[in-house]
Amino acid sequence: MTAAKAMDRPVLEIDNLVIAYKDQDAFHSVVHGVSFAVRPGEVVALVGESGSGKTTTAQAVIGLLAENGRLESGAIRLNGTDISKWSQKQLDTIRGSKISLIPQDPTSSLNPVKTIGEQVGEILKIHGRGDKKAIEARVTELLARVGLSHPELRARQYPHELSGGMRQRVLIAIAIALEPALIIADEPTSALDVTVQKRILDLIDDLRREFNTAVLLVTHDLGVAADRANHLVVLQGGRIQERGPTAEVLSAPRSPYTRKLLADAPSLAKPQRVSKANTGSDEYAIVVENLVQDFPVKNGRETFRAVDGVSFRVRKGTTHAIVGESGSGKTTTARNVVAFQKPTSGRIVVDGADVTALRGENLRQFRRKIQLVYQNPFGSLDPLQSIFQIIEEPLLNFGRIAREDRTRKVHDILERVGLPESTLTRKPRALSGGQRQRVAIARALVLDPQVLVLDEAVSALDVTVQAQILGLLDELQQKLGLTYLFISHDLAVVRQIADTVSVLHDGRQVDSGTVEDVFLRPGSDYTRELIDAIPGTKTFALA
Repeated sequence: MTAAKAMDRPVLEIDNLVIAYKDQDAFHSVVHGVSFAVRPGEVVALVGESGSGKTTTAQAVIGLLAENGRLESGAIRLNGTDISKWSQKQLDTIRGSKISLIPQDPTSSLNPVKTIGEQVGEILKIHGRGDKKAIEARVTELLARVGLSHPELRARQYPHELSGGMRQRVLIAIAIALEPALIIADEPTSALDVTVQKRILDLIDDLRREFNTAVLLVTHDLGVAADRANHLVVLQGGRIQERGPTAEVLSAPRSPYTRKLLADAPSLAKPQRVSKANTGSDEYAIVVENLVQDFPVKNGRETFRAVDGVSFRVRKGTTHAIVGESGSGKTTTARNVVAFQKPTSGRIVVDGADVTALRGENLRQFRRKIQLVYQNPFGSLDPLQSIFQIIEEPLLNFGRIAREDRTRKVHDILERVGLPESTLTRKPRALSGGQRQRVAIARALVLDPQVLVLDEAVSALDVTVQAQILGLLDELQQKLGLTYLFISHDLAVVRQIADTVSVLHDGRQVDSGTVEDVFLRPGSDYTRELIDAIPGTKTFALA
């Protein structure tokens, strides 16, 4: 075989793959006849929602299917050799050396009781790549290569001492340690802030070019795929809906499902919201002036300033977004607004009430005016209660309301959020993520509040479900005149839903104004960096 032909030969070939999971006593197929190939130096993205089969397909490639999963038929060829029938012992010889995995969650993927150096060095030790001294030197080299400062220090630290982005870099160091021919990146940045996400994806791209590595990118984010992949494979229900060169698929999608994904992706969609910032009420639902929040550190002898002089106003019936990365102070600000904590100084007025002055019964009754919707709809709903009980509970906490009136109110609000009555007898675990978030919104609305604070309320949802929830919020705002305080790290979503925005960085407000002004004329380098990091803004083709 000539060198040119060898370079053109796929590193990975998936041929008519069928995978099934055992449920009770029977196996049910979840991946149906999937086929695609990945060549050296190429990025192929598997794109789809939860349950589409993309992660299952990737797990099958590296032989890490769940215990109840099995490969029914089809071939998985690595450099021309079918490894689909290999034993785990055989697969151990190529994991890390020929094929490696960058997992989704850096927190659960690293051993909390082993140092970073031990964990990076483990794969070198398993494959006999040098003595102790040589492995230590290679570990330091790898940590430096993935952009970690002070690599000798990082090698001695434990995972909890590193940020999420730093831990993800450690996983990449492990994945590239033996310079494999194929890297599977399974949602490698979904848990990261947008600027950290961009840096991690840039790093993977740099390494791909340097080593001519083939990359199988698993993602639900079509914006990320648009930026980073040469080819797309769109999955739904375990079947390929569309595949082809990225630019071709995105410019002329043939599948209705792909067209819907494109329409729902906030980073690829054009903003359609007409701002109400200057056309709504002249009254302000929320006024925050010079907000400061300090927290004690070092046994209370010192303080850390989480929020430093933040000010903004939200007109009634509009949406104000607070954006920033982890640690920016956005959630602390939200907790101050809903009176979950008292600020160190500053003034907060919600619907005419001075929040900082409220005490006792007045503070309790204030909860009727403002409600909070959390990020994780599963963690915020009591798993032992029925959906009826979950939505009814706030009504039981405020005054005496007849049972018939409570029942009517629960049914009415359920209908408003677009859920069938049959949902009421079910438990949260029986619902999808989008249905659970609708329940969380229903529970927040059952007291007829004037203000909703939404803390990363759509960040845990698939793109189409996210679009449905954003559409629901817009509809509810139009019908009920609600005011939203929308907390998010995702500027693409903010561009879709918000009228005005405050950008926070290290507790300080570095930009504010209408969404249009901030996006078109950002006033700070940090805001420009956030906007530049929105996925979907790069050219489709990779160099």
